[in-house]
Amino acid sequence: MLIEIHMLKNYASSDLNRDDTGSPKSCVFGNVMRGRISSQCLKRSWRTSELFKKEMEGNIGIRTRRMPELVTAELKKRDVAEEYLQSAEKKLSGFANKDGKENKEGNWTNQVVIYSSDDIKAIADVVEQKINESGNIKGFEKITAKEIEASLKNAKTRPISLDIALFGRMVTSDAFSNVEASMQVAHAFSTNKVVMETDFFTAMDDLINGTDETGSSMMGDIDYNSSCYYLYASLDISKLKDNLKNSEDVEEIIKKAVPVILQTMVYMNPSGKQNSFAAHSLPAAVLVECKDFPVPVSYANAFVKPAKASADTDLITESENKLIEYVNKTDHAFELPVKKRFWFCSDETLKINNADICDTFPKLIKGVSDCLTV
Repeated sequence: MLIEIHMLKNYASSDLNRDDTGSPKSCVFGNVMRGRISSQCLKRSWRTSELFKKEMEGNIGIRTRRMPELVTAELKKRDVAEEYLQSAEKKLSGFANKDGKENKEGNWTNQVVIYSSDDIKAIADVVEQKINESGNIKGFEKITAKEIEASLKNAKTRPISLDIALFGRMVTSDAFSNVEASMQVAHAFSTNKVVMETDFFTAMDDLINGTDETGSSMMGDIDYNSSCYYLYASLDISKLKDNLKNSEDVEEIIKKAVPVILQTMVYMNPSGKQNSFAAHSLPAAVLVECKDFPVPVSYANAFVKPAKASADTDLITESENKLIEYVNKTDHAFELPVKKRFWFCSDETLKINNADICDTFPKLIKGVSDCLTV
């Protein structure tokens, strides 16, 4: 089964995802400049959110260069002597290096990799085995990172975490499995033409009395915009099941994960400049389509001609109308293999053809969950 999620989120002044200059990311679509939130930003905001971590506790990986610290923390739980821990931490910094040399700058790896808890335990098992075989610290120090890495077996049968199964993993080491993502996430873009603005700000010193000394203690500026974004993602349940095949209770994990993914996409927002803008928005509309046959279809082209407010309608309603019109036309023209279509909209008068109309978001989640076949 393929589950596709389409969403409209309207944000007031915000800088949710910045480029190298600190400005909100953008793109040109339909020959018009749009606001943009990268798929990388969206996925990170979802997988690291408190909601996702709480609901999927124990099934989330960690992306880091500080793998040696995680392994030595695991070894410490096993009462491995401190002298071995210090040596192991330094030694493991050579992991995934072409020549296996230790990092001279610190106890971290050159590559950033996302690890499951089973990956960390597997590395700890090998290190512990090498410690026991070496007999003493001098013998252990002769062992190289390459030898430890080469001793890691069963990469293809080792369980992976849910976020790795969803968003994939690419590594250059045979000690870990490459994973093709089961969830594809598009860069979100604004349905409207974006207008970039700049906020000039100053910081005042509380101890300046305005008599002996005046003026601000610093000045700066930050770019921002206000946009209504179209978000799209597709989740291949068959691929997710295959990615999790080495885990226990795969069906239960998936049945729990799908509602959590929907909740996370709806409730969570990117963290960029939130202390300055507090851009915490809920979606104006959510469309979920369930297909037995994997034919992914984005409705991005509904907004080739940008939405805009007028005397008769606002930006959100115009965006909703454009999405509804495009979905109905596409469905009629192509007869898409949609098993079930669920529609939730803040304006209950706006409806999509051949859709189960959900007057609350929880009802949409229940509908998708009932439709789910693992």
